Amino acid sequence: MRRLSFLLRPGWLVLAVVVAGFAYMCFTVLAPWQLGKNTSTEHRNALIEASVNADPVPIESVLPASGPIAADDEWRQVTATGTYLPDSEALVRLRSVEGDPAYEVLTPMRLTSGPVILVNRGYVRPVQGTLPPPVDPAPAGEVTVTARVRASEGVVAGKDPIVEDGHTQVYFVDAGQVGAAVGLPLVDGWFQLAQDQPGALTPIPLPQLDAGPYLSYGLQWLAFGIMAPLGLAYFVRAELRERRRERAALRTPDAPAEPTPAPPVTPAEDAPADDDVVLPRRRFGRSATTETATLTSTEAKLADRYGKRR
Repeated sequence: MRRLSFLLRPGWLVLAVVVAGFAYMCFTVLAPWQLGKNTSTEHRNALIEASVNADPVPIESVLPASGPIAADDEWRQVTATGTYLPDSEALVRLRSVEGDPAYEVLTPMRLTSGPVILVNRGYVRPVQGTLPPPVDPAPAGEVTVTARVRASEGVVAGKDPIVEDGHTQVYFVDAGQVGAAVGLPLVDGWFQLAQDQPGALTPIPLPQLDAGPYLSYGLQWLAFGIMAPLGLAYFVRAELRERRRERAALRTPDAPAEPTPAPPVTPAEDAPADDDVVLPRRRFGRSATTETATLTSTEAKLADRYGKRR
């Protein structure tokens, strides 16, 4: 346990808390968030595919007695007969359709059976920057339309309906908020007109049937949640290994220092070779002067045997 005592230092404690918090967020928030979006997208795509191949049903079969429209009924095609109420029309601002700004046009319709539904007739492009253009009015009198069932989007605090440029404008397609703004009790849901229907403007395209990257994102967050503790374990192991090396170095006695080799001696240019012998030599006429003569080894042997030449 003494070897792990360094983990109680503030730096290691903070690192452990950060890693634990990150792993917790990965497993409980981030990965479920992305995997949940993948599940909802797959469910939406399945409903759209089923609705494409199914015949429209009367709208009364999907209208709830109370509360919102059932989730499994979303995207179904229905037929509705009633009368538009153009005086209660509203625009949805700050929308983007196919990458460009747009206003969606919401017109309530009173069904012949009595309920009032919210019909999304399609979109129009703004003019002069952000101003809504003139909108073609909905047809008068009784009409029969085919539309897709949609659930209310919900609202965000602070994004309340406004009246601007002569139109009631909202930020969300939410039947409850729109009904309160125009003063009508609307069914909790809305209905998106198909192409070439009475009162239809430019229709809103269906979402692409693509699950998107949510599954891969969710798996990545799970992988990050696993890798973070493994990374901490790696650093702990590296610290233990380094401390083990330091203890081993302290227990090992110092080895004797190796002698430093002497620098090589460079013979002088005038120094005699190994097999040369320096002998004094006298020259005639210079009896008092001696000079050194360099003799070879052979000459030295002859000089020892027969004497020196004078």
